[in-house]
Amino acid sequence: QVQLVESGGGLVQTGGSLRLSCAASGRTPSTYIMGWFRQAPGKEREFVAAMRTSLSTLYADSVKGRFTVSRDNAKNTVYLQANSLKPEDTAVYYCAASSRVIIPTTPPAYLYWGQGTQVTVSS
Repeated sequence: QVQLVESGGGLVQTGGSLRLSCAASGRTPSTYIMGWFRQAPGKEREFVAAMRTSLSTLYADSVKGRFTVSRDNAKNTVYLQANSLKPEDTAVYYCAASSRVIIPTTPPAYLYWGQGTQVTVSS
């Protein structure tokens, strides 16, 4: 069983930055794809970013150039560096793990989920 725990969320002003962390425990092969999703009130959960290795990453168009996903396999931790934040980035951010070969962008493709961390961007 894999447990994922997110941290690093908070309140930030427009243009600010946050770094979200996702600590994994249990059996999390370094080959697993690690992804980030977000869900705003009244909206569906949407794909943000994911990676298998530093050479295999994928970003949603809405965050491309502003967000960066990375991982430290020695620490079993994946990060999401979020820069130039906008009010529309406000959401609960979830970390997830997938055993797929190709990076998926839909929630059902991810086997394990964290509990989420709130990010609020004020205007």
